[in-house]
Amino acid sequence: MSSERADGLVLVINSGSSSIKYQLLDPESSTVAASGMVDRIGEANAGIEHRAEGLTVERHEPVADHTAGLRLVFEMFAETGRDLASEGVHAVGHRVVHGGEVFYRPTLIDDAVVTAISELSSLAPLHNPANVAGIESARKLLPGVPQVAVFDTAFFHSLPDAAKTYAIDAKVAAAQGIRKYGFHGTSHEYVSGRVAELLDRDPADLNQIVFHLGNGASASAIKGGHPVDTTMGLTPLEGLVMGTRSGDLDPGIVPHLMRSADLNIDQVDELLNRNSGLKGLSGVNDFRELQRLIDQGDAAAKLAYDVYIHRLRRYLGAYMVELGRLDAITFTAGVGENSPQVRADALAELSRFGIAVDPALNTAKDRTARHISAPGAEVAVLVVPTNEELAIARAAQRVVAAEQV
Repeated sequence: MSSERADGLVLVINSGSSSIKYQLLDPESSTVAASGMVDRIGEANAGIEHRAEGLTVERHEPVADHTAGLRLVFEMFAETGRDLASEGVHAVGHRVVHGGEVFYRPTLIDDAVVTAISELSSLAPLHNPANVAGIESARKLLPGVPQVAVFDTAFFHSLPDAAKTYAIDAKVAAAQGIRKYGFHGTSHEYVSGRVAELLDRDPADLNQIVFHLGNGASASAIKGGHPVDTTMGLTPLEGLVMGTRSGDLDPGIVPHLMRSADLNIDQVDELLNRNSGLKGLSGVNDFRELQRLIDQGDAAAKLAYDVYIHRLRRYLGAYMVELGRLDAITFTAGVGENSPQVRADALAELSRFGIAVDPALNTAKDRTARHISAPGAEVAVLVVPTNEELAIARAAQRVVAAEQV
């Protein structure tokens, strides 16, 4: 391992099936030096939006694959004054969706790690292959820089047995790696830590529920700094109603659709992951568009919203019982941070449980971490912007520092 300092700038890469999101940031100061996204990889109308030094630069050109996409990222850095290949990057942190039972802490990447992540693709076929493509491309372009994988499932690795175990044949479950893994773990861990800071409380003495509400959505119950339950399961499909995912449903729906609607397994998978949730019920998965339709009197959009809120409240109640004592409820991610209506409706008429939202605080135009609970309410209600990139950067920095000792 190089004797270079482990501190400095970290490049964080989130490689999706057809996109690469990235940030270059300082884990110590939280300062973002640059960020951007390559979109529509593999399509003729691909392009990049790169933000640095207060400027946004765009280019539109075909991007054949993830290696070409990362090369384009490097070109944009060079054009805006920073050559990533020769200066200032002390580590690369990669978001990896599924770590299975193998990976439950940030891990320095080598050939064996790449192979193991690839072998977990059966558990996350839409995500892990794309994550591996980003890793392999970055290793080629920055061969001398330590690269670290940070796993979405890691925070939930040690869920209690009763929470992570599905009631199916135990031998089948063991052979196929079937258990609740949970996702959005980097966000839930970061946000719950920020809540402890904001409340000036020891995480070990804090019971909290975190709602990560974006196009993908999940909730977690966290007791004493450790998760005791979460809504997503073997895959990100379980749990809350999402933008295009169904969330919880009767498992019997799957064989019913295969027998009665003559759908094959891939068609069912496509239906439940890409054409269900808010989109399946209303035709749209963008919450702003959903609200516009509701304001116009669209009955399907209103039903979709009501189903969404119903599921949130169901898990809120379940997690309140599971925790026994509740100190804080926190909303994060795109919808959680930006929809006062969702926050108000999810927590409506719960004052007897010590939960009340202050309307003025809830609707204030404020993008910072903040309290929105009513004065005197027993349970703190907060909005905390998530920062998965910062969490990944800090994790990568810690791994590299440990290797250099």
